[in-house]
Amino acid sequence: MGGEFQSLQLGTVCSKIGSGATPRGGKEAYRGGSTSLIRSQNIYNDRFVHDGLAFIDDDQADQLRNVVVEDGDVLLNITGDSVARCCQVDPAVLPARVNQHVAIIRPKAEILDARFLRYSLVSPTMQARLLALASAGATRNALTKGMLEALDIAAPLLPEQHAIAHILGTLDDKIELNRRRNQTLEAMARALFKDWFVDFGPVRAKMEGQESYLPADLWQLFPDRLDDEGKPEGWELRPVDDFAELKGGKQLDKDRITTSGPVPVFGGAGVMGYTEDHNADGFVIVVGRVGAYCGQFFSYRGKAWVNNNASLIRQIDDVLGEWLFLSLRNADIDVIKKGAAQPFVSNGDIAKLPLVWPGHEFASNFSKIVVPLIRRKERNEAESETLAKLRDTFLPKLISGELRIADAETFMERAECQAASQTGSAS
Repeated sequence: MGGEFQSLQLGTVCSKIGSGATPRGGKEAYRGGSTSLIRSQNIYNDRFVHDGLAFIDDDQADQLRNVVVEDGDVLLNITGDSVARCCQVDPAVLPARVNQHVAIIRPKAEILDARFLRYSLVSPTMQARLLALASAGATRNALTKGMLEALDIAAPLLPEQHAIAHILGTLDDKIELNRRRNQTLEAMARALFKDWFVDFGPVRAKMEGQESYLPADLWQLFPDRLDDEGKPEGWELRPVDDFAELKGGKQLDKDRITTSGPVPVFGGAGVMGYTEDHNADGFVIVVGRVGAYCGQFFSYRGKAWVNNNASLIRQIDDVLGEWLFLSLRNADIDVIKKGAAQPFVSNGDIAKLPLVWPGHEFASNFSKIVVPLIRRKERNEAESETLAKLRDTFLPKLISGELRIADAETFMERAECQAASQTGSAS
């Protein structure tokens, strides 16, 4: 066991517990500005999410001056389906306020470490407790200020809180670093595709007499001019089914879908769970066919299951995988969508979508550059998955005192050495 744990009531060890409001006029009244308005969609147990972040002007921020978010604040969703989700604010979004669905919990630093509190609140035991509180006697899941103030947190002395938070935070920091690296790798691949196959950058540069910005063997492959249709001379418009076969997905019984497993299950919105079986393998391209995610494309390398709200696009030539995926994402899908209330796209219409075909040599050269980026991204994802499992194993044991700090540090060192060795051998 670690040091002795004491019971701390949040109401007595926090300088602030409180939620905010939406500016008058509702979400349509967001005026933009320099102040972030944090909402429930920004709060996840494993990280702060920037997608969907709203912005308000100085007058609106002043109206919410009682819910100023400070660096290190713990944020907790207190209403709705996302109730009990919890993280710390990302300092990059400050200055910030919260709306009525998010509570600020600010512990007194001399008693309770904010990071330790965050990890305590996302531990399985505490999540179950918060969800039970939120669902008690109400038609809508909700956690009140009184519930939070009365909440007891088991915590060791402050130095051990810091040590526990440091171990778990180190794992999360590495996962976040990998996520940012992968964003950069994806952006590099997209930028190269856009320059070559959308903006026709090298061709336009040649037409304007600019210096080469590509290796000579690649530069000389590009045509010297655009044709009457605005595409590089000699390039063709060809339908998707010249490069791939389309196949509808198959419904998978709900009891075969789990929250983790070896094979991702793709629906119209992307990965919706995991299973043991597969109906696709290799470089998998998936398109959502029905509803809000109609016409969205996803890719995955390995075994996958494609569900009935999506279709599998199986490329005829493996070399064309990355080129085909990015070409599909760039295609005008809206022109083939049907249905107003429930939009959908048919496999037949997708098969006839025109793509700008540069020729096999261009697509092959593009893959030679992009595939190493994708491989690095996949290695980062694999490492992050290992780190997340390690964090999820350590978290309840450290928070409860079942695992000693020294034992966790030793195990982490071994795991890091093993991960570094595997990454090095895969490079």
